[in-house]
Amino acid sequence: MIRTLANLLSPAGKNGRLSILIFHRVVARRDEVFDWNPDAIAFAQRMRWLRSWFHVLPLDEAVQRLREHSLPARAAAVSFDDGYADNYHVALPILQQLGVPATFFVATGYLDGGRMWNDTVIESVRHCGQATLDLSGIGLGTHDLSSPAAMRRTISVVLDGLKYKPPGERSQAADHVAQVAGCRLPTDLMMTSEQVRAMRRAGMLIGAHTATHPILARLGLDEAQREVVASRDFLQDLLQERVGLFAYPNGRPSLDYRTEDAECIRSLDFDAAVTTAWGVADAGSDLMQLPRFTPWDGTRLRFGLRLLRNLLDDSRRASMQLAG
Repeated sequence: MIRTLANLLSPAGKNGRLSILIFHRVVARRDEVFDWNPDAIAFAQRMRWLRSWFHVLPLDEAVQRLREHSLPARAAAVSFDDGYADNYHVALPILQQLGVPATFFVATGYLDGGRMWNDTVIESVRHCGQATLDLSGIGLGTHDLSSPAAMRRTISVVLDGLKYKPPGERSQAADHVAQVAGCRLPTDLMMTSEQVRAMRRAGMLIGAHTATHPILARLGLDEAQREVVASRDFLQDLLQERVGLFAYPNGRPSLDYRTEDAECIRSLDFDAAVTTAWGVADAGSDLMQLPRFTPWDGTRLRFGLRLLRNLLDDSRRASMQLAG
């Protein structure tokens, strides 16, 4: 049923449509606190389902065929953001075993032992070892850590409270969380440069994702461009090849990046850039603002139906725009 309906909603040729899935991490085993990312078993299941219903393409090929109006029916691509080490250790073997290509967008400033501010917060809460966490020193109150659910709530509140602060202030606040938690934080969350090279040798694509993962809309245009160029140039030097794909950090249009940022990406001669706006890409899509979406459901039927719902909702949006 899923495959048949996907054929209708995502045909081949000039009316072709591309579903791009987004992931961040794939953990080796289920974590009661860190439950918003799939473990290895769940991720493998989802890739099998996706492969059985959709024609999964490397993103660069998918973009080229989108441009040429030659997409196959039920076209899809898989992408990962940030550059986590478990992408290499856990996700890559699964992708290789199943023959599923993927693109990994890397925030280059955190390779080789770095850690993003949000992971400083997450790991501090997870490993705090105290019943409560007092963050009143940064205006975020006191939080219960007595259960996995309470830890998840705390992580959500703290991340939301810090996300849109200036980068320097945000990093200082995250460091304050770590200091109050009083625990040792990991230095191996992100890939090494050699692991990025190994990913590429394994046939996966590597894309730019800025150097330090800032929210571009909160930077001056020149500073935003420097972040993009630094990431691209680092990867091109590392891989000794052109890097033509980019992913916006956080990725929500208007809130996380501006029209001017998309035009900057275009001027830098990228082939395509991806967002986190839900939907699917078609012949009318701006290649510098391609949508992405991932069903979070744990059963085959619900996962498939949500993929179809994304295709259907995007069709309705396009029809309303035409009618308007």
